[in-house]
Amino acid sequence: MTVGQQRVWETNWADLGRKLEDLPVGTVDLDAWFGRVAPVVLEIGSGMGEGTAQLARQAPEANHLAAEVYPAGLGQLMLWVEKYELDNVRLLHGDALDFLRDHVLPDTLAGVRVYFPDPWQKKRHHKRRLITAPFVKLLASRLTLGGRLHLATDWQDYADSMLAICEAEPLLTNEYDGWAPRPDWRPITKFESRAHAEGRVCHDLMFTKSAT
Repeated sequence: MTVGQQRVWETNWADLGRKLEDLPVGTVDLDAWFGRVAPVVLEIGSGMGEGTAQLARQAPEANHLAAEVYPAGLGQLMLWVEKYELDNVRLLHGDALDFLRDHVLPDTLAGVRVYFPDPWQKKRHHKRRLITAPFVKLLASRLTLGGRLHLATDWQDYADSMLAICEAEPLLTNEYDGWAPRPDWRPITKFESRAHAEGRVCHDLMFTKSAT
């Protein structure tokens, strides 16, 4: 981590963050963690956090929980939180799948965002991809009725796989006929900028939980 990231980790982590391995057994009280009752949106893989911070600024009425496995990314997000004086962001260091399975009740989250997850480009590595049918089923179970799952990727075969998986999940309904138009409110990340520079098309998918 940089000096700045290390500083905010030492001064702000105790208030903003939790490590997965330190969570007590059972459901996490998200309202207590945020210090207020508000819809919770989970972002899985927040990267270096600038996009997460921008989304939190745009939607102060929501609680934004960022899950990331890389400490430097969480440190950078805390710098953005400090810069913008955000009080609606919390950070989880650890695997989002374990967090959702072991610590989040069904029908809890107003939204889940997964932007530009690792595409694991080689075919033999596709099994490592995050967006699989079992994971989408878990995500859907944790969404509230009407909650949104928003995915984005710049790899065509991954986008096709995401679309097929989500459309096969009975709890979810596609908000559009296929791909969603890119929303103006989704910040452009370095991954998306790189994709455009390399000639790849980015796809958004938006699905709503429509059944229980």
